[in-house]
Amino acid sequence: MRIRIDADRCSGHGRCYALTPQLFSDDERGYGQVIGDGTVGEGELSAAERAVVACPERAIILDET
Repeated sequence: MRIRIDADRCSGHGRCYALTPQLFSDDERGYGQVIGDGTVGEGELSAAERAVVACPERAIILDET
């Protein structure tokens, strides 16, 4: 699985990196960015799902690729 952020939808609330700093960090403007290539390990799946639900703009997408 991979996680990504739709930059067109992101408003920079920061919930992704506040809740799941192992998957996200922030850029110089405070917008979330995926760490690495976005691969989500089995042990990180619940954290990734939590980030998807927490995003008010629904900008976080979890793909099964």
